[in-house]
Amino acid sequence: MDSSARISSFVFLSHLLLLLCSLVSVSTSRATASPDYGSEKVSLDVYYESLCPDSVKFIVDNLIELFEGGLISIVDLRFVPYGNARIGRNSSITCQHGPNECLLNTVEACAIHAWPELTGHFPFIFCVEAAVYERKYTQWETCFEKLGLNPKPVYDCYSSGLGKELELQYAAETDNLQPPHKYVPWVVVDGQPLYEDFENFVSYICAAYKGSSVPSACSKAKSLSSI
Repeated sequence: MDSSARISSFVFLSHLLLLLCSLVSVSTSRATASPDYGSEKVSLDVYYESLCPDSVKFIVDNLIELFEGGLISIVDLRFVPYGNARIGRNSSITCQHGPNECLLNTVEACAIHAWPELTGHFPFIFCVEAAVYERKYTQWETCFEKLGLNPKPVYDCYSSGLGKELELQYAAETDNLQPPHKYVPWVVVDGQPLYEDFENFVSYICAAYKGSSVPSACSKAKSLSSI
């Protein structure tokens, strides 16, 4: 393994460890949180496609910011893996980056279905997208072993046709966005699309948050008035 590969692997493992620790912390805090805590959360919807370079970069390089400074504790993060795909005859799906993208979109949809909690599906999605980032997307199945996950629910979902049904649901949701999405990733905070400013999502989350438990990440975020 050359030095660049070692650095890449180290960064991936560091990010994965950070998000896993943060997700465990959030899961623990939810167990002791007040009943109305969730109502104060800011929704963050990410419409993306698995092999799109901009989508991959956003998930691997930018979304990791959610797990710094306690920001994830005030966010309801939701993934919609469909993007710019198109529905054809007999409900066939054609993906922008080819059949492999359709495969991974469906696999990630199945992961969301199999492990609905963020603690279950986000580490898997992050792992798969990190493999895409390193141009090793054909090795996506190694993520099951890396994360200690049972692959059967995802395989069963994919092979049974449930995965395609999930993708058709995501297609309907994506195609009915108002305003319509123009590209991916299409990042939406509390119902408002961020357009080309999606990398600045932290500032929009902090501005939208109305609760009293403001995470430290928000004190470091840029004010929207200064952008």
